[in-house]
Amino acid sequence: MSLSGFVPDLSRIPSWLPNSIDLILVLALSYALLLVIGEGERRSLWTVRGFIILMLATVVSKKLQLVLLGFLLEKLVLGAAVAMAVIFQSQFRRFLEQLGRGEILQIFKSSRRPSYQSDSAVEKIVEAVKQLSQNRTGALMLLETAGSLEAEDFVSPGVVLNAEVSKEILQTIFQTSTLLHDGAVVINGSRIVSAAAILPLSERTASRQLGTRHRAAMGVTERIDKCICIVVSEETGSISLAEKGILNRPLTSSKLKELLQAKFAPTVEADAVRLSRKIGFQGKIILQRLLRLPFLPTPQDKK
Repeated sequence: MSLSGFVPDLSRIPSWLPNSIDLILVLALSYALLLVIGEGERRSLWTVRGFIILMLATVVSKKLQLVLLGFLLEKLVLGAAVAMAVIFQSQFRRFLEQLGRGEILQIFKSSRRPSYQSDSAVEKIVEAVKQLSQNRTGALMLLETAGSLEAEDFVSPGVVLNAEVSKEILQTIFQTSTLLHDGAVVINGSRIVSAAAILPLSERTASRQLGTRHRAAMGVTERIDKCICIVVSEETGSISLAEKGILNRPLTSSKLKELLQAKFAPTVEADAVRLSRKIGFQGKIILQRLLRLPFLPTPQDKK
């Protein structure tokens, strides 16, 4: 019995089909890349966008048979891919874990950053900081700004609490008579994740007026972009906010509230959604042109 009847005739496949499949897969991977990496700060989105532009330039140079430029761009893409794998190693690790578990659809579900509500969580945190400052009670609070930190980001992750943020709990934790006062409180959204967490210290030379809490706040924010730290000095009661290894001090409670509300405004998430939608919309137009289909109006066009 001949098997020739079961072998598909590849010559009958339309020429545009492989290109369309290739384009769809590239758009899907680009969209997944934006969801995995673009959950952090604005500069992360620009990094991803620059990488995509670099890949497109490589493809165009090869189509135009610009040999030297194509060779150079190809090496730049390879180097940029390695650099991104190092910079965004935690995001790529989570991406590979989901891929290995077969959770393909979970990859395309963007993880939203913690939902700090200006009228609830932020206000409770600021009220607690204000009272601690007035009583000159030392405190260190780490606020996660995008996703969750990994255990290896801490010297010690501390004691798991998983409690709702409240002024009373935060004030109680940092009383010197409690066992959890020494270390940082980790807050994600409206939840207190853990207490007594030990953070890595900054290796930079700091002022003698800055204690261990300030050095820990500078150290963790130097290493990790997706968090900020609030510090209350035990000696002076002054309030500080650490971000990207830089201390903003001294602050009033009202100024702290203003900075936190500005930090957790949904601008970055909106940028990620807007950029991913733009890529998907442009891909739709290109695909329709390849398939020679009439343009389908979007809800925005109808308006």
